[in-house]
Amino acid sequence: MASPYLDLFDPVSLEEMNGVSLMKRTDTKFLVNKRQLPVILEEASQQYRILSINDERLMSYKTQYYDTPSMTFYHRHHNKRSTRTKVRIRQYIESNLLFLEVKLKNNKGKTNKSRVQLESWTDTLGSKELQFIADTSGQHYNLAPILMNEFNRFTLVDRQMRERATIDLNLRFNQEEFDEDLVIVELKQERLSRQSPLFQILKKNRVYPKSMSKYCIGVAAHFPDVKQNNFKRRFRSIEKIKEQ
Repeated sequence: MASPYLDLFDPVSLEEMNGVSLMKRTDTKFLVNKRQLPVILEEASQQYRILSINDERLMSYKTQYYDTPSMTFYHRHHNKRSTRTKVRIRQYIESNLLFLEVKLKNNKGKTNKSRVQLESWTDTLGSKELQFIADTSGQHYNLAPILMNEFNRFTLVDRQMRERATIDLNLRFNQEEFDEDLVIVELKQERLSRQSPLFQILKKNRVYPKSMSKYCIGVAAHFPDVKQNNFKRRFRSIEKIKEQ
């Protein structure tokens, strides 16, 4: 994707964007072919601003996912359990920030993200980190690092500061490229509204909601022995994106 399309947007600072952090929210994901982005972004540029940090608009992220030895979190998602847990350490490269993050999804489709800042990267969770996870999730887990991913992201904020959208590309798992055509758009709202300008722009371009967990797809792609029948449809959707 050509960077000039990101220059169409007026900037928004991290401090301004904190007012629409949406730690409790409804997430709607869309899978897009990278070739479709220029048209979508041009249409969105008048209604959204873009996060800019030190004049950078395309940010880099590194994430370490944790799970139990039996991959409890992965299997809950695969088995379509409505309540789900995700534990990760995420490094926000340009912001020079590092957080332990716990995401809980309830049976009403709401996502609640809690996080605590870390001083340095670690693969091993200490007692303080494990206690934070237990306090947040309500359960004590035996956790180990399972999967690493890296990607680039830019973030849009609507001019009324009511919603955010993250656009992820160049996704890699364990330092291997996943799919160069795949772009993941995630619309984050306090409550679902299909009247969102971005929702309508995507619909106009025949892009419709499709759920996808980067963690689960990465596990299914790199651990062929794990149960993954319920994700085969999503892999087919990713393959179809190449034809768009």
